[in-house]
Amino acid sequence: MLNRIVTVAALAAGGILLSQQLKKTQRRGASGNSSVEESIEVNLPVSTAYNQWTQFEDFPQFMESVHEVRQLDDKRLHWRADVAGKEKQWDAEITEQVPDKRIAWRSVNGVRNNGEVRFEKISDTATRIILTMDYQPEGMVEQLGDALGAVRLEARGNLQRFKELLESRGKESGAWRGSIAQH
Repeated sequence: MLNRIVTVAALAAGGILLSQQLKKTQRRGASGNSSVEESIEVNLPVSTAYNQWTQFEDFPQFMESVHEVRQLDDKRLHWRADVAGKEKQWDAEITEQVPDKRIAWRSVNGVRNNGEVRFEKISDTATRIILTMDYQPEGMVEQLGDALGAVRLEARGNLQRFKELLESRGKESGAWRGSIAQH
């Protein structure tokens, strides 16, 4: 009997916390956008970290839910990934790219998101990577995942896997050093 009471109390407390988090998520604005920022330090020079990040078609190697990224041209990418357990596709446009500093993007159809990845030199052999992303959860399952921090956890995991992949290799698999100016 006591176990049952403790279980019911725990479920009620969890429901209250989840309800409060959903209300916070809903107050984020009329657009319904959410955002996440995560960072990680890699033990390689900034140019190596940046160069590897420009290899967009390699993203499925370290991004857990990404099935495919096809680079359509210098500025456009086609994504195929799982979002809240459902496969979705969208196109994204790189809006700004500054070698060794920053890559910014926005979706142009499908899954609504935008953001940037910044690269900060810590030393000649260490780099901080900061990922910032704004996104719009669609439907109750995505909103629930957002309220539970699923996107933040996935971003953190993706950055950790990127670090492990890059540090185990010790070098980038390729590079694109072109610039794209913000319009």
